[in-house]
Amino acid sequence: MVKTYMESSNSLPVYDECDVLVVGGGSAGHSAAIAAARAGCEKIIIMERYGYFGGDVTGDYVLMVPALSWRKYSMVRGIQEEWFTRLEKNAPDAVNGVPINELDDATPIKVDYWSSRFGAAAPARGNSPKDEKQYLVRAPYYEPNQLKIEMDLMIQELPNIKVMLHCWGTKPIMDGNTIKGVIYESKEGRKAVMAKIVIDATGDGDIYSQTGASYFTAPAGHNSMVFDTALVWRLGGVDFDLYSRWSKDHRAEAQSLVAGLRNVAGYTTMFFPTPRNDVVWFNNWLRPNSCIDIQDIKNSEFMVRNSIRRIIKYLKSVLPMVFKDAYLYDISPQLGSRSARRLDAEYVMTPLDMACANKHDDVVAWHSVVGMYNGGAPVELPYRSILPKKVENLLCPGRHFGADERAISCLYLVPQCIGMGQAAGVAAAVALKDGTTTHNVNIKTVQKILCTEQDVPLPRQENTNPELVRELEEFKYGTMLESAKKIRAEAGLDW
Repeated sequence: MVKTYMESSNSLPVYDECDVLVVGGGSAGHSAAIAAARAGCEKIIIMERYGYFGGDVTGDYVLMVPALSWRKYSMVRGIQEEWFTRLEKNAPDAVNGVPINELDDATPIKVDYWSSRFGAAAPARGNSPKDEKQYLVRAPYYEPNQLKIEMDLMIQELPNIKVMLHCWGTKPIMDGNTIKGVIYESKEGRKAVMAKIVIDATGDGDIYSQTGASYFTAPAGHNSMVFDTALVWRLGGVDFDLYSRWSKDHRAEAQSLVAGLRNVAGYTTMFFPTPRNDVVWFNNWLRPNSCIDIQDIKNSEFMVRNSIRRIIKYLKSVLPMVFKDAYLYDISPQLGSRSARRLDAEYVMTPLDMACANKHDDVVAWHSVVGMYNGGAPVELPYRSILPKKVENLLCPGRHFGADERAISCLYLVPQCIGMGQAAGVAAAVALKDGTTTHNVNIKTVQKILCTEQDVPLPRQENTNPELVRELEEFKYGTMLESAKKIRAEAGLDW
């Protein structure tokens, strides 16, 4: 028997009321609030449990944003690209990535440099080996603390956004199947915020999972890194360029170093570059752990911190020319969460959306993806994938959106979170202005605002680059029909 405690009924003070309440200030929530404000929404409240915006990108030190381009084309712009154009202007040493105007400039010296930065150089997979050409990739590395400052400024520039930091949204306020607000906890106690539309950008579906909306969790016995936790940390006093040159000339020894690193750590881990040559960041994949299980959360934190001194000692001993002066630079202030709950949305993305290049009339984001199904060609993300079944006036952008356990591995990354967050913010503003609901919003108006006012490229819209479309058609949008047949067969479906 599980013991229970009967909480007495209580009257909660209403802290505030607003048009749009965004719960969670990570990449999806931050973008949603800004997009709603720029689309004309009069009062937005953004509620964040920590003291800064960015979630994984600034708090968990996910220090590289991948796949913002396809071949020579800038595919992902809007608020995502605004991060980096602002950093390049205001803190140029805080970001390092292939400039947009150099994506097609794959000269040997540039390929040599960017190929040492994971994700920044890759072949464009043609329809045959002879079609392959080397392209650089817009995949910026950045300094998280500088990005925190920039994200603060982006919010503060918009007077129609009210900020609530150190406030943890804990429970939805429902009227039948319609959400009316959220209860939250803070140093001031337990209070409520009422809203016409709520955007759950918690990343783990903390709000929508309590509304009656259906959702999925990690499958039992999973063996996918997308459901692993992480605790990222940084190492200073190194020479990454020297390591890069050494590893290219000593491939067997480099592989042995990496294998030894994992053995010493006791889990899968590897270091990556940062904008500074003398600092690297250690990512890790901790399995089996869940980011919505408090015991797994504790175990993840302890496991990594207990291993850091061993790792530093090991690296100093095996490669002193790179690591002899290494020291612990910092440890990320929050746990790295990959995937836990996923929305059973009006449309659930599957690998077939990538393998078959599925087109959606309600497309609100168009992204190159990191995955195996389509050679990196852009994938259409529909508005319906952030729309819960049955529950009204609730939108759910971010890594907890509607995708199955295989598709989420390609679609839970920062660019997709920002793209869906930006779309959610615009959709909320349009619904309020037109007096409709989130299920009945005029999607063509949403698309037009995204394309013409917020610099978001979308297919079949007036801002679509015709040259890009031509190349995609020649590339057949990366479709992999044999893979699609296999996927359908595995799912027990006829072709």
